[in-house]
Amino acid sequence: MPRPSDQAIEVAARIFERHEGVMRTSEALAAGVHPRTLYWMRDHGLLETLSRGVYHLTSHALPAKPDLTAVMRRTPKAVLCLLSALDIHEIGTHVPAEVHIALSRDVRPPRIDYPRIRVFHMSAAALAAGVEERPVAGIPLRVFCIAKTVADCFKYRGSVGQDVAIEALQEVVRDRRATPGEIMRYAKVDRVENVIRPYLQALL
Repeated sequence: MPRPSDQAIEVAARIFERHEGVMRTSEALAAGVHPRTLYWMRDHGLLETLSRGVYHLTSHALPAKPDLTAVMRRTPKAVLCLLSALDIHEIGTHVPAEVHIALSRDVRPPRIDYPRIRVFHMSAAALAAGVEERPVAGIPLRVFCIAKTVADCFKYRGSVGQDVAIEALQEVVRDRRATPGEIMRYAKVDRVENVIRPYLQALL
């Protein structure tokens, strides 16, 4: 593949920098990066692949959470949940081995080889409840709020572990990062009120 002009490479780099150094192929092409320039930069180490079709400008600082950034760029309808949401909110001691995302039940899970993902299909009501945007390295990521995440951990305790759910509840209540009322409101959405109530009462 012939080398693009220096100007084409510089323009492409500036476009990536305006997007915090991370772009999908479609975003880069729509912004004016020529396909030949994009793939030449990839093949010569100026861009690195975070996930299929998601590239990072190597001269730009890597995002704080590159796995989350890569997955969310490829699945804009998803919401970060469970262990990934706890990680964003800096709650608990568990280090996620995969990216947890929530999707509507009628949305087909994306095919992502890397990083590893785990999809949790939720009802429309559960998927719409408690969604907020948190900037990570300047990139807004959709994630469930703290109270909703605690409720979700109890709902999916069979997947993440009951110890994770209890630890999250204890830390959130102790540090007053969500009120008992907020937690129970989302517990009602998730239909785990009776599961959470005894643990919550023991903390009050």
